[in-house]
Amino acid sequence: MTTTGTTARLDRIGTEGSYVIVPMDHGITMGAVQGLKEIESTIDGVTRGGADAVLTQKGIAPRVHENKNDKGYIVHLNASTTIGPDENDKRLTGTVEEAIRAGADAVSFHINVGSDHEPNQLTQLAEITETADRFGIPVLAMAYARGSGVDSEDPVALGHAVRLAEEIGADIVKTGYSGDADSFQHVVESTRLPVVIAGGSKGTDRETVEMVRGVMDAGGAGVSMGRSIFQHENPEAIARAVSGVVHADLETDEALEAAGLTLEA
Repeated sequence: MTTTGTTARLDRIGTEGSYVIVPMDHGITMGAVQGLKEIESTIDGVTRGGADAVLTQKGIAPRVHENKNDKGYIVHLNASTTIGPDENDKRLTGTVEEAIRAGADAVSFHINVGSDHEPNQLTQLAEITETADRFGIPVLAMAYARGSGVDSEDPVALGHAVRLAEEIGADIVKTGYSGDADSFQHVVESTRLPVVIAGGSKGTDRETVEMVRGVMDAGGAGVSMGRSIFQHENPEAIARAVSGVVHADLETDEALEAAGLTLEA
């Protein structure tokens, strides 16, 4: 059940029901890669560029608040590493109560639908949504279609993943992109939750913005885009381009030009 507190906090991490969220929890996954060593300046840049919220693990909270320009803050509650035995085996790294103490406006949790770890992650997500509801804290479910024999871009599988998130009680759902607006429309229509997409590995500026345009054309609610933004040579500019599509309904070329990015990129 959506409470007054949940609604108020959703407003802190979005703009009128649309979302530009920049996850920067990759330090635990990949190490201190480009954009995360001096995370303070990256947070400052992306929020100046129009990001509604940033997302990190709880331990990075002291480096977030003074640099987020009064934007929203989400604490992620599970993780794995690229050098561990199974990257799909996300383990708990925090609780809703710890996120509240860290100053979070919302929490997020990653579930790999179709993987061997789905049953345990499903149970944990259900427990998190119950606790978060008691505190009026929104939950962003990162629900991916991943596992043996699962096509991570299949709109049917992605639709199943986002519906699972709604059924368990999440407030927003993030998933992968199916590759085009027509097929992604099925994903969006599979749930009444706001659907945002992951950015995946960094592509060209045009590829990034065109993908965001496709999501919005399909009825999506925005992005939760990490590496494509924080690893950019100018995180503020690419955040401004993405925000231009999500919040101002700009076309690809308009968004790139408004952000000062070359149209050929």
